[in-house]
Amino acid sequence: MSRSDSPAGSDFDGYRRPDGRVGVRNHVLVLPSVICSHLVAEEIAEQSSRAVATPHDHGCAQLGADNEQTKQTFLGTAANPNIAGTVVVGLGCEHVQSDEVAAAIDERGLPVRELSIQGEGGTDPCIEEGSIAATELAGNADSTRAAPASIDELTVGVVVGDFDDSTLEHANPLVAELVDRVVAAGGSAVVAGNERFVAHQSAVRERAAAATLNDVDAMFERHEGLPPRANVVGRAAASADADAALGALGTNPIQEVLSYGEQAPNDSGLAIVDAPSRFEEAATALAAAGAHVVVHVTAEGVPAGHPIVPVLKISGDAETLEALAADIDVDAREASADDLERALLSVAGGQETCTESHGLTEFAITRVGPSM
Repeated sequence: MSRSDSPAGSDFDGYRRPDGRVGVRNHVLVLPSVICSHLVAEEIAEQSSRAVATPHDHGCAQLGADNEQTKQTFLGTAANPNIAGTVVVGLGCEHVQSDEVAAAIDERGLPVRELSIQGEGGTDPCIEEGSIAATELAGNADSTRAAPASIDELTVGVVVGDFDDSTLEHANPLVAELVDRVVAAGGSAVVAGNERFVAHQSAVRERAAAATLNDVDAMFERHEGLPPRANVVGRAAASADADAALGALGTNPIQEVLSYGEQAPNDSGLAIVDAPSRFEEAATALAAAGAHVVVHVTAEGVPAGHPIVPVLKISGDAETLEALAADIDVDAREASADDLERALLSVAGGQETCTESHGLTEFAITRVGPSM
């Protein structure tokens, strides 16, 4: 992208849901409630052009907090505005029961169907019935016509995957400006990266709105006594200064602190999400929080996308941009804030991101503790 001094537009065509929210994609979600049903869910999703599946390794033999977090993530994912309806697929004997998940989705007033492999009498009949349900919901999605929307209706997710010099110099300032623009326009931004937040607690507390301080402290308490994350970001966050660690947050006060899988309230402004910086886990938490689009800063060029939200890849690393030109959407060395806003709105309006065009998706849920 080349630099431009002209202001970016603020409108795009989205999909207006019955509750008034707008989606930027029009997916039918086929949601396995347990690892045992994920292959069946994928088979069902293959039968409909609108359907996407979210295979995972959760839903069974998990202990209390993990079990609840998994269920909360399922509900947040189904409630994402990019989803026109959900087919929940269970096995029949799992801890996170498919009928309970479907009932909770239904309580939110969202279109949902449910079935289980045991309840339908085996794999083949479950795939057959699930395909009928997905096709029915896809028909409802097809009747949802594109409608005008604007940036103030967007929730933008952000995850920064590294502390590379190119990220700190080029990408983070650009993303911070986008976050400020979205919030100033009346939209919302949700930012993952709990390693950064925990490593710089004083700075996060200074950035938090007064009404949010208790929630900030509660997040820190959840991590108290736990060993620091033994990943590259965790180690770098501990040694970096606060400006480097929190550089993509922008300048607005933190209005919300979201637990993993929790949906952001309407008009939340800037929110932080208690999710790690590992892309796959962060993207799922951001999607469950309600992000329409996820902006992923990656010096390494991690190519993974997500099943239900388009992922806009941005990098400032010269070697990555040369080697992975078809996998990175925005060159942070050359792009202006206007360019990034235009890219966001183009994706919101239906333009495929690099990961979408390549069909690259990952769905992962972080764990609180060990499974049995």
